[in-house]
Amino acid sequence: MATEKKVTAIKNTPKHLLGIQNLSVLEAKEILTEAKSFIKLNRGSSKKLDVLRGKTQINLFFEPSTRTQSSFDLAGKRLGADVMTINMNNSSLKKGETLIDTAMTLNAMHPDIIVIRHQDSGAPNLLSQKVNCTVINAGDGRREHPTQALLDALTIINRKGNIEGLKIAICGDILHSRVARSNIYLMNMLGAEVNVIAPKTLMPNGIDNLGVKSFTDMKKGLDGCDIVMMLRLQNERMQGSFLPSKREYYEFFGLTPEKLKFAKKDALLMHPGPMNRGVEIDTKLADDINVSLVKEQVELGVAVRMACLKLYCK
Repeated sequence: MATEKKVTAIKNTPKHLLGIQNLSVLEAKEILTEAKSFIKLNRGSSKKLDVLRGKTQINLFFEPSTRTQSSFDLAGKRLGADVMTINMNNSSLKKGETLIDTAMTLNAMHPDIIVIRHQDSGAPNLLSQKVNCTVINAGDGRREHPTQALLDALTIINRKGNIEGLKIAICGDILHSRVARSNIYLMNMLGAEVNVIAPKTLMPNGIDNLGVKSFTDMKKGLDGCDIVMMLRLQNERMQGSFLPSKREYYEFFGLTPEKLKFAKKDALLMHPGPMNRGVEIDTKLADDINVSLVKEQVELGVAVRMACLKLYCK
């Protein structure tokens, strides 16, 4: 059973989790340590705690989500919170209500936690200024996805023991990916060496300023890497032509067994999902339990989100 522990690094910080950039190394490590305590609990027969008994959690998802929304839902319930997920297709926002008006409406219901995913960068920050409860960012525009990076870090630590000193490649649609940004911030913070690999059209200007090495060649970018993180093509955020064709993208930037050989012999692969098989990654490789950490990412995502809810909800 997960043990209760005194909150240290986070207790005197703002009660919102808005991005990895807002965290100190100590705070990030505290979340990961807390999350470790929930892994065994989630694998056991009795998964229910009363840490958040009497607390109300609202999931406010403006974008489609399966993994993130369901894991936050499950995390809240396993901690004993009352969890409500709002169906945005039936909400007043469809009638023209602004995010601020929605925030004021929700605030009047006295929730303790609001978990928000929004298509606009900065929406969670705005919401946090308008409500009297904890706000956790579940992904905002191209900006950040902090809990995804934290679960990725926990997955790596669970397999490799540590992140410091590892060489990590992040490959694919770097330009549109909030997952890439949060992982770059966190992996650098925890002492990894980070490569980013993408076609020129999907590589942000000034990416090297974030403390990474950028490559447009998979062979060079994967050389000596311990972890290979593949990214989903963010087609919904693309306006204009970024790729000649998906077939050509797969040929040069899709992860195949042949390309993975450029990395270390014991390299492991990751993907935040959903995966476009045959575009970003080879199907057999994605399902290879000796190489792929995709299922572990989903499992440990619940533990990380339980840790965030516990530590940030006062």
